[in-house]
Amino acid sequence: MKKYCFGVFQCPPEFAYLKKGKKTIEQLEEAAVPKYLEKEELALFLSTSKKQGLELDYLIFLILSYTGIRVGELVALKWKVIDFVNQTISITKTYYNPNNNTVQFQLVTPKTKKSRRKVVVDEVLIVALKHHKVKQEKISEQLGDAYNNQHFIFAKTERQPGYPIVIKMVQLRMARLLALAKLNTELTPHSLQHTHTSLLAEAGVALEQIMDRLGHSADQITKNVYLHVTKEMKKEASQKFAQLMRSLDYNPLC
Repeated sequence: MKKYCFGVFQCPPEFAYLKKGKKTIEQLEEAAVPKYLEKEELALFLSTSKKQGLELDYLIFLILSYTGIRVGELVALKWKVIDFVNQTISITKTYYNPNNNTVQFQLVTPKTKKSRRKVVVDEVLIVALKHHKVKQEKISEQLGDAYNNQHFIFAKTERQPGYPIVIKMVQLRMARLLALAKLNTELTPHSLQHTHTSLLAEAGVALEQIMDRLGHSADQITKNVYLHVTKEMKKEASQKFAQLMRSLDYNPLC
């Protein structure tokens, strides 16, 4: 004979409110946070790109890390969008080239109005860009008509010189540098945007300002990264307060 429990057949085990395999809220939140570099790892990555990177590597990853722009926006950059005086980069186009064909590409307008933005940058980027511009102008002059000058910042110097680099190249270069630095090789150029978000959050920048800088209007992943970092900061603040009180030989339990 079957046992009854509150009008149903057979009581479930006590406290068994989760089905097997069902994730907790904490697990779901953690899964929604993408992997990114911690500040020490980013410093190592950039140092590796400067010392062991191939041509353009350091400038590419310096800009991606310091601005949080997308790799398609980076590849589409032309010199006219750089304001050296006011230290800004205007994001007006993104690069579209699904076949990775160097000479067949499109520059398209970002999907949303929010994505068209002006990003204020640090002087370290301005100095690096100025240095690169001088070097690029010398190469263009040397190659003459062989250099298809369309004024791209990240232009090739060999095999179709003057054309913009392809996104696939940036992805491969990053994988190489991550391996050299012994960092997580599963990270991608897009991970640098999450890294930028996490470091801005750690620096105390408000979520609204971060979203504006990245050209996001309602990006849930960016919000998740921000909330993850700030939650950890709150825990750290609580721990530091408790440590301070313990250093005073104060025991709240006595």
